[in-house]
Amino acid sequence: MSAPGTVRVLIADDDPLLRAGLAVVLGTADRIEVVGRAEDGLRAVELARALRPDVVLMDVRMPGCDGVEATRRLAGSGVRVLVLTTFHHDASVWGALRAGAAGFLLKRASPERLIDAVHAVAAGEAVLDPAVTRDLLGHLLAAPAPVPAPAHGPPVGPGPLAALTVREREVLRLAAEGHPNEEIAALLHLAESTVKTHVKRILGKLGARDRSQAVAAAYRHGLMGAQPYRSGGPGVP
Repeated sequence: MSAPGTVRVLIADDDPLLRAGLAVVLGTADRIEVVGRAEDGLRAVELARALRPDVVLMDVRMPGCDGVEATRRLAGSGVRVLVLTTFHHDASVWGALRAGAAGFLLKRASPERLIDAVHAVAAGEAVLDPAVTRDLLGHLLAAPAPVPAPAHGPPVGPGPLAALTVREREVLRLAAEGHPNEEIAALLHLAESTVKTHVKRILGKLGARDRSQAVAAAYRHGLMGAQPYRSGGPGVP
């Protein structure tokens, strides 16, 4: 049995050296326990169902059953999935978000960033690597096809997006660029608690399950095609 408050982690990656390295990094962290390792998506699903980890670190590209399909099979199980990717432009991460992943991170992220991300995902938060998000933004805006609708919950159409206030649109756009609540608060001259309230209202208006799904809606409906954020001062609602 794990100690109370310990985050139980399953690592899924087809590279044995990377699996071992991730296990070493997480094994030295406080309140994290690596409970299993999987070499592909199918094995990840089997071990996740048997071991009931809190978080699965899921490589998005694996032979056979890849990370997207494995995430889809774990949807609704209570296991949180944090997708790992090698490439900044890996559009597969959006498929993983649609399948139910809680976020994504570059494999070359620092140990501190990885550990923080695991704790954040275990706590119910979404993690969006800013470097990946910004590069994917340019890639997706240049693509002719729109980002597909989220897999969970009703499609988000123009009505729900139009229901957002100016301030909520600013918060959503900054979140979609990969900024955490603390940075959004600084950029908008708001208290972090106020940003959290805005995020909660955004999720409700969009019918989104979590922050990641709301971000997917922002891309899909063209919110990210606007000019980069410029602060309008504290008077914006």
